[in-house]
Amino acid sequence: MGLPVFQRERLRVFVDSPVFQRAVIAVIALNGIALGLETSHDLAARYATEFFVVDRVILAVFVVEIILRIVVHGKAFFRDPWSWFDLIIVGMALVPASESVSILRLFRFLRVLRLISVVPGMRRVVSALFTAIPGLASAVVLLLLSLYTASVIGEQLFHEVAPQYFGTLGQSLFTMFTVLTVENWPQVAEDVMAKEPLAWIFFATFIVITAFFVLNLLIGVIVSAMEAEVNAQRWKEDQELELEQHLAVMNEIRALSERVDRLAAQLPAPPDARPPDLGAPDLGAPDHCSCDHHPSRGEAHQAE
Repeated sequence: MGLPVFQRERLRVFVDSPVFQRAVIAVIALNGIALGLETSHDLAARYATEFFVVDRVILAVFVVEIILRIVVHGKAFFRDPWSWFDLIIVGMALVPASESVSILRLFRFLRVLRLISVVPGMRRVVSALFTAIPGLASAVVLLLLSLYTASVIGEQLFHEVAPQYFGTLGQSLFTMFTVLTVENWPQVAEDVMAKEPLAWIFFATFIVITAFFVLNLLIGVIVSAMEAEVNAQRWKEDQELELEQHLAVMNEIRALSERVDRLAAQLPAPPDARPPDLGAPDLGAPDHCSCDHHPSRGEAHQAE
């Protein structure tokens, strides 16, 4: 965007600061409150101008925030899925809406969903749900298979006894889905058991298999994915902390090394430690010889 590096860094610190993030969260919350109040027809008619101004101001704040994030992060902004989520939400709100396409006005209510991308806790929950999709798919298929099988069996067993519940396969599917939610299922069971006393075995078996086993399996998959996401986030934070500590230690070592070098340079030079010059060695006969000296025969004769 043509900004100098130091200015972009200062802007990045401001955009990523907790104060800026809290301000964005406050604007999103204000947007949600305004949209909720606007659902009142009396308030919408009485304060139409005020609601319009608040909506335009909030939308302008969102646009400025998106522009700042693009300027600060550059291409990294478009590599983040959550940034695309925010960009799409704000972009849809910019689409002009008229009476002929009033459905586009509903896009304004989607701006409240930006809390998901702004609040880290919500972001982790949604990321965990996306991570759990492969495991959830298997569990959901198992649940649907159990529901379909029980619906077919119920239609075959009770289509004459309770046609309002099991008259067709569609009605049977809806009835068994109601039983699956464990909501108002005693009424269904009692109506069937009035003519088929042993029908409780069918309903009890279905509830135990689906509501107790399969649904708990779904919950277990989600909890496991959530735990893995939390552990991954903690591991990332630990790695960042270790990197910061390593860099701090290396900086301290480098500073100590520089101080040692400066102190060594300030010390005086050591004196010359060479031994004194004693001159050439005396190669003449020594004044005293400790070895045993025996005179030769000629020297002894001269002495006599």
